[in-house]
Amino acid sequence: MSKSYQKPSGKSDPILATKRQASKQLVHLVSEHGHVLLPMVQLIQQSKLVVSDVIMDLGRTMLEAMLEISAAEAAGPPHQGKRTASDIVRHGRQSGYVTLADRKLAVTRPRLRRRGSGENGEVEVPAYAAMQNGSALQDQILNCMMRGVTTRNFSQIVPDSCDAVGISKSSVSRQFVLASEQECTALLARRFNALQIPVIYIDGITFGEHHVIAAVGIDHEGKKHILGLREGATENATVVSDLLQDMVERGVAPGVRRLFVIDGSKALRSAITSVFGKDAAVQRCRVHKVRNVTDYLPKDRREDVKKTMQAAFRLGHEAGTRKLLTLAEFYDKEYPSAAASLREGLDELFTVSRLGVPSSLARCLVSTNIIESANSGVRTKTNRVSDWDSGAMVLRWAASAFVASEASFRRVSGYTEIDCLISALSSGLLVKAA
Repeated sequence: MSKSYQKPSGKSDPILATKRQASKQLVHLVSEHGHVLLPMVQLIQQSKLVVSDVIMDLGRTMLEAMLEISAAEAAGPPHQGKRTASDIVRHGRQSGYVTLADRKLAVTRPRLRRRGSGENGEVEVPAYAAMQNGSALQDQILNCMMRGVTTRNFSQIVPDSCDAVGISKSSVSRQFVLASEQECTALLARRFNALQIPVIYIDGITFGEHHVIAAVGIDHEGKKHILGLREGATENATVVSDLLQDMVERGVAPGVRRLFVIDGSKALRSAITSVFGKDAAVQRCRVHKVRNVTDYLPKDRREDVKKTMQAAFRLGHEAGTRKLLTLAEFYDKEYPSAAASLREGLDELFTVSRLGVPSSLARCLVSTNIIESANSGVRTKTNRVSDWDSGAMVLRWAASAFVASEASFRRVSGYTEIDCLISALSSGLLVKAA
């Protein structure tokens, strides 16, 4: 039996209901006095006037009428040459602007002043003060900048209007700075007390000469969350410790056993032990390890070593460890740095193998590719910027780009097996093995 659907009436929303009623009354009023708009209608019919220009003109007129009504509520209706009882009086008119979603629109606004207060007695028209709020414009600029529109080109995507003001390159830049600062502040204030986060990926991303460390967490449903950002490199012990401590303060509890997936940074590894305890499970990124080892070898040896290491990773903990140790012994004399790199952190290359996590989930836990994917989205949104003049600028852009990339985040592969990981971590399997 088919269901009947009824379109929501919106009556439960008093603001929406009031808006619709006001709209109906306005249509009725304009229809009754249609002769006022007749010249404009004729110009449109003769193709001498563009509809968008008419809308802009009527919109500006409506806004100015609202400002007059707001001024009348504060100072009473205008009485030419008559003294009113109110201590707030009218003081002429002045050019100004109101902020729309994608521009600023020039208007003529009434001025008010408190009686007998002299030059410093200016009183704001309530509606005009509200119309100065630029949050919608800032959001629009932030969205455009994250989609690759430069400050120089922003004005080209805004419809032309002789009454549009304030969309110069410098104005757009100022609005973007404000919007990105707010985005960064909101991101770094997120709380995670209500989330169970069994996996945390930590990696760095470069912006010119600047570095940013990012932490991305995976919750028990496989969803990704940006846990924190810090301006600095993963090799900087102070920076990584600050990042981890900040995460703890915002709800990533240190008493919970979880898996950390990291690159080969010793400072980062040490900071995890310091903040989350010596029993914290750490998986070294295998992609980073292959790259670190092969960088010490001549080009004609790199592919063979890469394939040997990848084969070892597929063997499991004990057999894989033996294979990599044999490879290190083979290169001990000829390329000792490559051999040393192979042995360094060897046991943590097989943490996920020791936990017995199903292969469908394990594939995304043995490398930092999850956070590298997020980093790739950030690079796409920031690669046109060539002059990073400060760490504050880098952090603003990074935060805004990460938040914009969140819209395309998907659950990790094998997320249905995360309970297996949580169970293995909780059982203390790695501690017992050690």
